[in-house]
Amino acid sequence: MGCSSCSTNKNGVPKGCKSNGNCGTGTCGSGNKLAVFDWLSNMTLPTGEAPFNIYEVRFKNGRKHFYKSNPKMRISMGDVVAVEGSPGHDIGIVSLAGELVKVQMKKRKVEQDSEDVKKIYRKATQKDIDVWQNARDRELETQRKGREIISKLGLKMKLSDVEFQGDGNKATFYYTADDRVDFRQLIRDLASAFSIRVEMKQVGMRQEAARLGGVGSCGRELCCSTWLTDFRKVNTAAARYQQLSLNPLKLAGQCGKLKCCLNFELDSYLDALESFPKQDVVLKTEKGEAIFVKMDIFKKLLWYTYKEEKMKWFKLSLDQVTEIIELNEGNELGSPLEDYASEIEEEVEVSFENVVGQDSLTRFDTPKKPRRNKRRRRNQNQKNNSNSNSNQKSPNNNSKKQAPKQGQKQKPRPKNTKQANNQEKNSNQKTQQNKKRNPNRKPENQNTPKNNNNKQNSNQRRNNKRRNNNGNKNAKTNKQ
Repeated sequence: MGCSSCSTNKNGVPKGCKSNGNCGTGTCGSGNKLAVFDWLSNMTLPTGEAPFNIYEVRFKNGRKHFYKSNPKMRISMGDVVAVEGSPGHDIGIVSLAGELVKVQMKKRKVEQDSEDVKKIYRKATQKDIDVWQNARDRELETQRKGREIISKLGLKMKLSDVEFQGDGNKATFYYTADDRVDFRQLIRDLASAFSIRVEMKQVGMRQEAARLGGVGSCGRELCCSTWLTDFRKVNTAAARYQQLSLNPLKLAGQCGKLKCCLNFELDSYLDALESFPKQDVVLKTEKGEAIFVKMDIFKKLLWYTYKEEKMKWFKLSLDQVTEIIELNEGNELGSPLEDYASEIEEEVEVSFENVVGQDSLTRFDTPKKPRRNKRRRRNQNQKNNSNSNSNQKSPNNNSKKQAPKQGQKQKPRPKNTKQANNQEKNSNQKTQQNKKRNPNRKPENQNTPKNNNNKQNSNQRRNNKRRNNNGNKNAKTNKQ
C-alpha cells in the first residue's frame, strides 16, 4: 500500500517521495518490506472497550518486535518512537496498531505478559532522529573494517550485516559460519576500534538472504525479503513429486538452500497424483513387459517402454494405463503399446497469424549476403595447384598436354582413371602389333592428326609408284 506521493504524473514518470525508507504513512519505502495493511483502522471499537496498548515496531531489514505503551500516549501507524533497548534506547517505526496486533501475537505465540514485550518510552524527538541517522550512516564503514579485522584474525566466518542501535552506543554484528567460531578476541578488537558495545549474532543462510534482499531467478524480489515470514523445511521430495530434475544449480536459491517456492505448488501436485498409478507398476502386454519412464501430470500423459527395447518410448494416456492395469489384475494381457499410442490424437498448436496485416519486423534490416561454398573453392584451388606442380616437374614428358593447333580435333577426356589406363594398354598393344608387321615403319604421333596437305602428298606418291610400276611392266614385255 503506497501513499499518493508515490503515484505517477501525467507523463507516466513516478514522482516518489524521496524519503529513503522513512515514509510518513509507514506503508511504502525500501525499509518497510513486510508492511501490513490495517483493514480495521476505520472501524470503531465497541462501547466501553479500551484500545489495545501493544504495538508492533519495525527496525532495520524488517526486524519486528512488540512493545507496550502508556495508555495516555497516543500512537498511530508510521510514528517514530523511542523504545527500550539493552542497554539504552532504540529508535523504530510503528508498523501495526490496534486489534490486528493480537492476531500477530497469537501467530507468533507471544503472550501479553511475557518479558519479551518491552516498553515504549516516548515519541522520538528531532534530536533522537538525528542521532539515529548518524548511527545508520556509520554501518557500511563499520562493516568494511570489521571484515578486515576478521581476515587478519583468520576466522572462518562471514560478516553479512551490521545494525546500530538508535542511540549509537551498541552495534549488532550478524555473521554466518559453518562451524563454531571463537570470536572473543574479535569482540575486543571491534570494541576498541569503534568504541561501542558489540553483540555477535549468528544467522542462517536464509535469514541472511532475507536481510540483504535480492532478485530471484523468476525476476521478482525474493519472497523471504518481501512477504514470507516463516521458513519451512524444503526437501528434495518436493522436487520429485513435481517431476523436476534434481539439479542443485536450478533448485537452489541465492541462499544456497532449496528454493522456498518448491513448497508453494506441492499440494496441487499431490492432489493430482492421487489418480496416477505408482511408478513401479509393470504393464504386461502381448509384446512384453513395459516399465515407466516419465509422466506429465496436468496433461495426464505417461511414457512407457519395453524392457527389451528401451530405446523407443510410447506415449499413453492415463485411461489407457488404468485399462491395461485392470486387464493385468484379471490375468489378461493388454494389446501392444503401439496400438494404444496410435489412438492418441496430438493437438495442433495454434501459431501466430498476422490478421491485422502488419509488415514484418525485419523489413528494415539489411539483407544478408548469400554464403558461398568455401569447400568448392578449396577443391578447385587444390586441383589447380596440383596441375601446375605436375607441369613444372615434367616439362619434357611426351604425355604433356598441348593446346590443339588449328584444324586439329581435341580428343575427349577420359572420365575415370580406369578408362585412361585401358586406353593406354590398347594403344601399346596396337603399336607392338604394327612393329611386328612392319619393323622398318616409323612410329606415328597419335596426338597430332594429319593435315589435308599431307593427305594430298601421300596420294601423289601412290600415283607415281603406280606409274613407275606400269612403266616397268611395259618395258619387260617389249624386251620379250
